[in-house]
Amino acid sequence: MPATIREVAREAGVSIATVSRVLNGKGQVAEATRALVEAAARRLRYSPDGAAQSLITRRTMTLGVLLPELYGEFFSEFIRGLDLSARGRGYHLLVSSSHSDRREIEAMLRAMRGRVDGIVVMSPDADSSTLVRAVPETIPLVLVNPSRSDERFDVLAIDNYGGAYAITRHLLGLGHRHLAFITGPANNVDALERLRGFRAAVKDLAADQIELRELEGDFREESGYRAGRALLNERSRPTAVFAANDAMAIGALSAFHEAAVRVPDDIALAGFDDIPIARFVAPPLTTVRVAIRQLGERAVERLCVGIDARNGHERRLERVATELVVRASCGGGGRPAAVRRLGGDALGVDE
Repeated sequence: MPATIREVAREAGVSIATVSRVLNGKGQVAEATRALVEAAARRLRYSPDGAAQSLITRRTMTLGVLLPELYGEFFSEFIRGLDLSARGRGYHLLVSSSHSDRREIEAMLRAMRGRVDGIVVMSPDADSSTLVRAVPETIPLVLVNPSRSDERFDVLAIDNYGGAYAITRHLLGLGHRHLAFITGPANNVDALERLRGFRAAVKDLAADQIELRELEGDFREESGYRAGRALLNERSRPTAVFAANDAMAIGALSAFHEAAVRVPDDIALAGFDDIPIARFVAPPLTTVRVAIRQLGERAVERLCVGIDARNGHERRLERVATELVVRASCGGGGRPAAVRRLGGDALGVDE
C-alpha cells in the first residue's frame, strides 16, 4: 500500500499540517523541518493523492485543449507551446480533437467537465451557443481564432487578413501579374481571412492588370501537390503561387520539383504560418510568420488568469500580429527579412 501523509508525519516527527504545508509549498516552515519532511517522503516513496488534493484545492491541475485536428506541424508546435507553459505552472494537458464537427465539439467539451480547470479551444466551428451549452460559467475558456469573437470569453485572434495582404503586396511588388492562390478549407476562418486578404490586396493594388487563378485546397500537403500539378497542366502558367498555408506550399513545391520547374526562376512560391520546416526546404519558403509556439504559451497564460480569478476576471480580445518573412522561394534570397504588420500584439519569436 502507498504511504499516507500520516505515515510521513510520523516518520519525520512532525504534525500532519506541517507535512501538508511542506508538500504543498504553502505556509512558513523552518528549513530544517522542511528537509526532515522531504527526506521522510522520499524514504517512504510518498505520492500525494491527486483526488484528495483536488477536493482541498478545488483544482485538477489539468487544462483541456480542443483542436480541430492533431495532424501537422502547426498543431504540433501549438501543443508544444501549450505544454511548455502548462508544465511551467504545474499543469498537465488533456488534448482532444473535434475534427471541426459541431456535435463532437459539444461532446468533447462536456466530457472535460469536472476533469479540467480551464479549456483552450481552437476550432472554426466552435460557435458561442455550443460553448455556452457545453461549458459551465465557472470554467475559464480561451478561444483561439474563433469564427467570431464573444465578450464572454478570452480570445486570441491571428491577423490572417493582414498577413495575406502583406505577402500578396510583396508578390505584386516583385512584378508578378499572373497569380494563383491555393485556398484552405471552405468553412475554416483562417482560410477565409487569408483568401479575403489576398483578394483585397489584388483589388487595391493591381485590379485592372492582373490574371488570377484560385484552386481548392484543404491545408494538407496532398492538396497543395494536386494544385501544383493542376497549374503545371495549364496552357498559361502563373508566375507566382501563394498557398494559404505552408503545408500546401510544400506540396506544390514537390510537384514543381518533379516537373523540373524551377522555384523561383520559373514560378515564385509563398506560404503562410512559418512552420519549422519552412526554412529548411529547398529553396527556403517565403511565408507569413505566426508565432505558433508563443501563441500556445499565451493561450495558457490567459487561461491561468481566469483560473486564478475563478473566472471573475475581465475578458480580453488580443489580436496577434503576423510577420512577412522573405526567403528565396519568391526571389527575395539572402537573409530573411521580417516586416511586422500593424494592428496586433506581437508575440516574441526566435529566428
